[in-house]
Amino acid sequence: MEQIKIIRVAQGKNSTLSHLYIGSLFACYLLEDSIRKEKIQGLTCIPEGEYGLRLNTWAGMNARYGPKYPKLHSGMVEITGIPDFSLVFIHIGNYHTQTAGCPLTGSYWQRLDGDYQVLHSAAAYKYVYPLLGIRPMNYMFDL
Repeated sequence: MEQIKIIRVAQGKNSTLSHLYIGSLFACYLLEDSIRKEKIQGLTCIPEGEYGLRLNTWAGMNARYGPKYPKLHSGMVEITGIPDFSLVFIHIGNYHTQTAGCPLTGSYWQRLDGDYQVLHSAAAYKYVYPLLGIRPMNYMFDL
């Protein structure tokens, strides 16, 4: 089983840019909220640690993604076991204001006004979704 790693590489004013690796290969960029010592609901990135993945077929976001990606989608990729966090999904989006505490996928990134954003998010999501599977995930800091 290949290990999934998220390595944080840059910090913006309100954003955190990371690399997602599946095995030893770079898969896509991820965008999260800021790293904070105290959690602020929907504005804090996931703390470092080892977590699980599962397909969530019951949360509201699942109903939006099913019709959008009918040939691909069989549930939201949920990161589980995060202390004080729930319903954390890997999903599409471009700006830290769209994360709600979840990692957003991106094919490219840019820095604008002191914050990072990811681009071609849907393409990155469609690429990594079938590769993720259900396996342990490590969050690591490398800033």
